[in-house]
Amino acid sequence: MDRASACGVKSPGRRLQPRGSSKRSGSLGNQPFPGLLQPENLSREELVDVLRASVVDQKGPLVTLNKPQGLPVTGKPGELTLFSVLPELSQSLGLGEQELQVVRASGKETSGLVLLSSCPQTASRLQKFFACSRRAQRPTATYWAVTDGIPAASEGKIQAALKLEYVDGVGFAVPVKSPSRKDILEGVKRTLSHFRVVATGPGCALVQLQPLTVFPSQLQVHMVLQLCPVLGDHTYSARVGTVLGQRFLLPAESTKPQKQVLDEALLRRLHLTPAQAAQMPLHLHLHSLHLPGTRPRDAPIELLAPLPSYFSRTLQCLGLHQQ
Repeated sequence: MDRASACGVKSPGRRLQPRGSSKRSGSLGNQPFPGLLQPENLSREELVDVLRASVVDQKGPLVTLNKPQGLPVTGKPGELTLFSVLPELSQSLGLGEQELQVVRASGKETSGLVLLSSCPQTASRLQKFFACSRRAQRPTATYWAVTDGIPAASEGKIQAALKLEYVDGVGFAVPVKSPSRKDILEGVKRTLSHFRVVATGPGCALVQLQPLTVFPSQLQVHMVLQLCPVLGDHTYSARVGTVLGQRFLLPAESTKPQKQVLDEALLRRLHLTPAQAAQMPLHLHLHSLHLPGTRPRDAPIELLAPLPSYFSRTLQCLGLHQQ
C-alpha cells in the first residue's frame, strides 16, 4: 500500500483531467509527493512532452496548460524554462509558424494554469482585460492553498504594502508599515487579496485565495501575515515564530529563509519524516481563471486545472475536502 492509500480518505471532489498522460507520473505513487516533477532533470524534448501532456484546453489561438510546480516561466539565457521551449511546444501542438506567447502565468514554485496565445492581438486583448479587472478590483484568478495553521477569520481581505529586498541577487517580498509617498515612488506596492477558508482540520486549512494585485510572492506573504504559512513555503514561513503555542510575526528584515518546520502532529497526519517535509513542494495552485467571451455577447469562460497528485494526497491525509 502506498502512502496516499494509507491515509484512508476518499478523494475530495471531481477533478478535470488534462488531455494526454505523462509516463513519468505513473511511477511516483510510492513517493511522499506523487506526481512531483523535477523540471531541472528534464531535457528540452522531455519538457515539451510534459507540457503537451499538461494541456487542459486548446481553442482557437488560446492554449491552457496545467504547469508543474517548480518549472520557471522565464529565466536567464540558457536556462530551461517554459518560455525557452515555446517554439518547440508550438510545433508539437500543430501551430506551425504561429509561436505561442505567455498571457498569464504564476511563479516558479506555484502549480496550475498558464494561459498562452498564438495570436498577438488576442494576447493583448486579454492582458488589457486582466489590467482593467485589477483596477476595478474584480478577481479573475482563484488559487487553492493548504496552510499550516487556520486563519482567525473564515474570510476577508488581506492588505499589505510590500517591497522587494535583494539578497545575493534574489528578491524577497518584505512588508512595509505605513508607506510614505516616497516609498510608493521607490517601488513599494499596496497589495490586496481576498481569502476564504474552505475546510479545516487540526492545525491546518484549505484556503481559497484571489489576488487583486500582482506582486512577487504576494499570496505566500499574505498568508504569513495571517500567521498561516502555505505548506511547502521554504522562503517566508520562518517569519512566523511560536512561543508556548502562540504564533507571532518575526521581523522580516532579520529573518532568513529556511526550510519549513512542521509540528509532529501534522507530520504524523501527512505520513512524512522531517527530512521529507523539508522537500515538500509549495501547496499553492492556480485552479481557475475567468476570461471574457470571444465576442461581447458571449458568456464568460472559466478555465480549470486539476490539482497535482501530491496536493490531492495532502488533502486526503489531512481530511480537507473541497466544497
